[in-house]
Amino acid sequence: MHKTLLAAALALLTTPVFADEFALNLKKDVGSDAVQTHCGSCHSLDYILMNSPYPSAQLWDAEVTKMIKAFGAPIDDKDAEAIKVYLAKNYGK
Repeated sequence: MHKTLLAAALALLTTPVFADEFALNLKKDVGSDAVQTHCGSCHSLDYILMNSPYPSAQLWDAEVTKMIKAFGAPIDDKDAEAIKVYLAKNYGK
């Protein structure tokens, strides 16, 4: 009896659990690859959709700058500019 309960408990613990997640497809445009590569390597890209269309170009600029200066995101100047322009154009007001 104990072996059966143990086997059932182990089966439940080792069964994969699937959340209601979906693949996020960013709008394809110049800079989208840089966003996926740099931003998506540290956090979910859902933040972009959750915050848009509220941020202005200035806010996206500040967010990217914060990620680089405060959090140490390893993004070079060229990619940072591409990310800022992409986010302002496609996910801003």
